[in-house]
Amino acid sequence: MGAPMPEQPGGHLFTVDADGHVLEPRDTWVRYIDPALRDRAIRIDDDERGDEVLLVDGRPVETLRNSLAALGGIELDPTVAINPANRLHYEDGCPLGGYDPAARLKVMDAEEIDVALIYPTIGICWEGMVTDPALANAYTRAYNRYIVDFCSHDRSRLVPVAHISLLDPDFAVDEATRARNAGCRAVYLSPDLESRGGRHLMDPAFDPFWAAVSDLEMPVGFHVVVRDQPIFRSWMPRRGAGTQLFFFAFLAIDVMAAFTQMLAGGVFEKHPKLRCTVLESGATWIAAWLDRMDHKYEVMRELTPTSAKPSEYFYRQCVVSADPDETVIAPIVEAVGADYFVWASDYPHIDASFGVVGEIRSRIATLPTDDQAKVMGLNAARFYQLEQPA
Repeated sequence: MGAPMPEQPGGHLFTVDADGHVLEPRDTWVRYIDPALRDRAIRIDDDERGDEVLLVDGRPVETLRNSLAALGGIELDPTVAINPANRLHYEDGCPLGGYDPAARLKVMDAEEIDVALIYPTIGICWEGMVTDPALANAYTRAYNRYIVDFCSHDRSRLVPVAHISLLDPDFAVDEATRARNAGCRAVYLSPDLESRGGRHLMDPAFDPFWAAVSDLEMPVGFHVVVRDQPIFRSWMPRRGAGTQLFFFAFLAIDVMAAFTQMLAGGVFEKHPKLRCTVLESGATWIAAWLDRMDHKYEVMRELTPTSAKPSEYFYRQCVVSADPDETVIAPIVEAVGADYFVWASDYPHIDASFGVVGEIRSRIATLPTDDQAKVMGLNAARFYQLEQPA
C-alpha cells in the first residue's frame, strides 16, 4: 500500500497542475528587460498594415499575425479565434486568470487545483528566431523576473518555472542559479533544435548546464513551441487544406524528439541526478515508445553511448504529463507504473477546457486509489519538491 493520501473535506485529492500557463501582458518584456536592450524587447503591436503582430527583435512572428487571441482563448470559439480575418486582439483571448494571480487562484479553487506550475505563453513563440545569445539571455532573464513577481502572490500555490535559453550555455548556468535563488522550482527548455543554434542536447557544451540544474534540483521540462518554420514544415499542406490540424497535432513531435535524444544520446546516463518532464505531448504513447526504444537498443547496443536500456533512464529520472482527454490513460498508467505520470490543464490555452480535474479523475477512476493520488498530485509534489498548502 502507498503512503496515506492528503485529503480535504469531500475526499478531494491533493491536486497539482503540472503545466498551467500565464498570458504575459503585451508589455512584459518592455518592463522587465535590461534597459540597454529595451528597443529590442518582445512586444505586441500593430504594424504598418494595421495587423496585430508579435514582434521579436522587431520582426513579426508570421504564424501569429492577427491570431494572437488564439494564444489564450479558453473562453473563445476556436474557429473564431484562429481565423485571422476576424482580427481579434491578444487581450480578447486573455481571461483574467491568465494574467492576474489573484484571479488565477479563484480559477484554481473552482477547478479544485491546489498547486499549479506556471509556464510561459508568449515565451514559447520566440526561440529559433533569435540567434544573438545576448538577446536570448535578456529575453529569458526578463521573463524570469516577471514570472517570479507573478507567482509571489502565493508562492505555495503558484510555482514559477524559469525559461532558460541554451544558445549561451554559460549564461544558462548563471540564469538557472539566479532563478532558483529567486524562487523558480523548475526549468522550461524549448525542444526545438534551432533554439540551441543547431547543437544537439548531448553536445558536451551543455554538460555544465545539466550538472547545474541537477545540483539545483530543478527538473527540466520540454514543452511544445510555436514558430514560423517548424521542423515538419515540408509536410504542411497549403492553408485551408488541413494545415491547422496538421500543425496543431504535430507540435508534440519536437517534444518527443528532444526526449528521445536525451535517452539515446547519453545525457541521462552522464547526469544521473537530472530530472526531466515530458510536457504537452500526451502520455498514452509512452508505453509503446519505451518498448520500441528498448528493442532497438538491443540491436544498436554497441553503437549507443549508454550502458542501460532507455526505459531504465525514464524510470530513474523522468515523468510524463497526461492530458485530461486521453481516453485510455488508465491502462497505460497500469502498464508503465503510476509513479511516472503527472497531469496538466494547459489553462488558459485554446485547446484547454474547464472541469479538467473531474475529467482526468474520471479517466483514472479504475486505478487503485493510491495510484490516483499519485497521478493527481503526489508525483508532482515529489518530483518538484513542492509544499502541500493547508
